[in-house]
Amino acid sequence: MEPLSFKIPAELAGCTVQHILTTVFEMSRSHISRLKRRAGGIMTNGEKCYSTARCKEGDTVSALISDPPDTKRLEPMPYPLDIVFEDEWLLVINKPAGMTVHPERSGVGGSVENALSAYLKPDEFCHTVSRLDRGTSGLMTVAKCGYMHERMISILHTEDFYKQYIGVCSHIPENERGTIELPLRHVPGSNYVMETCDEGAPSVTEYEAIGTANGYALVKLVPHTGRMHQLRVHMAAIGCPLVGDWLYGTESDLIPRAALHSQRLVFRHPLTGQRVDLAAPLPRDMQALVE
Repeated sequence: MEPLSFKIPAELAGCTVQHILTTVFEMSRSHISRLKRRAGGIMTNGEKCYSTARCKEGDTVSALISDPPDTKRLEPMPYPLDIVFEDEWLLVINKPAGMTVHPERSGVGGSVENALSAYLKPDEFCHTVSRLDRGTSGLMTVAKCGYMHERMISILHTEDFYKQYIGVCSHIPENERGTIELPLRHVPGSNYVMETCDEGAPSVTEYEAIGTANGYALVKLVPHTGRMHQLRVHMAAIGCPLVGDWLYGTESDLIPRAALHSQRLVFRHPLTGQRVDLAAPLPRDMQALVE
């Protein structure tokens, strides 16, 4: 992975290298601190330099963004991934339902991270940005280095990062569209089950019923926060649990999982400024349910 580099214009002559790292490259202090300990981490005109050094017009400041070579790598487990976007720093995959993002604690079975460990180049590492539950299908974002992970996390839940889900609810919402603002927390004693609670973390979801039939509703869901199981809990809280959601609703013979799909993703690329607009079609089980 190539270092970032920047040629100093006249208006920035006299500023410190630290200023370039924090304002131009938007690097965190912790990342800069790690770079100071790496060979070739921070350079001016191809020579090692201190972050306190003053820049002259025409100088080229460069900094590594790849992870250190000794970064721990998960066990590679080759798996055919549906990659819908990829560049030097990021990739977006269309995750199938039933596949975990992280390895199981038991170490049994593969995961998105194991599959990417087999797919990525030796100097690239898996840093998941937007995670999905095991049963949720669709688009999820992965950074190839810690620096890009920090940049992507900084735009999550801002106007520069938009994520839209499609779900099927077992009841039709009373209002065609609305905003659910119910704080969420873990059920006391559980690391997995969530509940609404006044003392919970602020959580906001927009929903819109875009089709109804036979007492079911096809809904568009837009999360404005990223709490665990947020969409599932919020829809259940208004009396419209997702079809097949055994945890917050009831099991269904129609689909063996919660009927939820990460359908669309739009974000501004932190390095190129490009507007990336991606979509993933409904998987077969949800398409059959809709039909």
